[in-house]
Amino acid sequence: MKRLIIFFLPILLMTACVDSLDDYNVDAKRPSAVPPVTLFSNALKGLADTLTSPNVNVNNYRLYVQQWATTTYLDEPRYNVTARTVPQAFWQGLYKGVISDLNEARRLLNEDEFIVPANRDVQLAQIEVVEIMAWAALVNTFGNIPYSEALNPDNVLPKYDDAKTVYDALLVRLDAAIPKFSTNGVPFENGDLLYEGDLTQWAKFANSLKLKMAMVIADSDPAKAKLLVAEAAPKAFTSNNDNAAFPYIGTPPNYNVIAQNLNPLYSSRQDFVASATIVNPLKELKDPRLPAFFTPNEAGEYVGGAYGFSNTYSAFSHVGDNVIEPDLEGLLLDYSEVEFLRAEAVERGFIAGSAAEHYNKGVGASIEYWLGNIGQPAAAITAATNAYLAQPKVAYATASTNWKEKIGFQKWLALYNRGWEAWVEWRRLDFPKLLPPTGGNAPAGLAIPVRMIYPINEQTLNGANREAAASAIGGDVVTTKLWWDKF
Repeated sequence: MKRLIIFFLPILLMTACVDSLDDYNVDAKRPSAVPPVTLFSNALKGLADTLTSPNVNVNNYRLYVQQWATTTYLDEPRYNVTARTVPQAFWQGLYKGVISDLNEARRLLNEDEFIVPANRDVQLAQIEVVEIMAWAALVNTFGNIPYSEALNPDNVLPKYDDAKTVYDALLVRLDAAIPKFSTNGVPFENGDLLYEGDLTQWAKFANSLKLKMAMVIADSDPAKAKLLVAEAAPKAFTSNNDNAAFPYIGTPPNYNVIAQNLNPLYSSRQDFVASATIVNPLKELKDPRLPAFFTPNEAGEYVGGAYGFSNTYSAFSHVGDNVIEPDLEGLLLDYSEVEFLRAEAVERGFIAGSAAEHYNKGVGASIEYWLGNIGQPAAAITAATNAYLAQPKVAYATASTNWKEKIGFQKWLALYNRGWEAWVEWRRLDFPKLLPPTGGNAPAGLAIPVRMIYPINEQTLNGANREAAASAIGGDVVTTKLWWDKF
């Protein structure tokens, strides 16, 4: 009897400390409640991962803008978008990996009875900017998308909203968020992986995004674009120190997704080489960014592979060593593209100033960023920039008589390794003049995609709404131009 008492007494004491045996079923490694800042941080990573990934199952836009070529697999540079689940992965990466987390963070903030209202407002503004960027990526990729009825668990068949209507709503939301960065609220800080709670930087980021989004509609709604650009341009980025860059770290699982797919430490695949489409003009112009963009081949030369055809890996230049570093940051928006947007805005008559000056700053910011990545000193970077801009084919006055061509070409170079953004700008400015693969065993009639088709899952799970959306935009095919793509 005494032994039984000794055996059961510890159990009785343990159970007396809890209200229910259910308390023993709590998995400490899988919390049931997550703070808003954690969801915010995860959404930032989801956005960076989706836009940065080179994985052929997620993001093939570096191939579409011909920064890279492939060695073996030709479906991607020949625009087969059904051989893999690329539309689904990009769609889910933004809906599920970004917007869903941000919506939950917003809900938790709004339901928090104890948070200081000013703190809630500024944290909601941070959420808004990131969410708007994700929505803009979706609408500029697919066209009409589920928006007003999206992510509602009570509605599993959301309608698709008109793309222009969504875009206009996003611009209104952005305008409402920007003033909140000038308040005295306490932002997300430790979980803010972009700016660590620096509200001055968030204001610049939001205005830079506004400038970028406004210029997208410059051909379709120039009056609105002009108004928004004039408001945003003076308040946008002013140096590379302002860049919105996600800080990947040097070890899995939070390392850069490029390293995950290309770095020999983590992958034995040899799927990509430099494309001749970009290597040849880099060499012709003696572009100082060439050794940062790519490596020499085994013969010590920079050689690009044939775009859209098979290429022997050892014979051609590869993606630069610094690009595949695990801790290379993931750029979401940078100073160089802001200066090119300002140059374009001057040419369109949206703002006053010198287009050439902004163009030079855009080129210079890109060279500074990339040469800085490979350890070049400031004096060498300045000298390289001046020499590059002095060339007749680069100098703003002589590079071309068409401002879209000279800005579009240099912006394409500056957006190296940011394939999705380069794809947007190529569609918008129509420069450089990229051509699909032709000749040899390439199929006839290939066309570089100007939009992504809807995910196959949408056909089976939300078929009627997807069909209505496809009909509204002119067909769910890669050759259907979006509403802002006028030329």
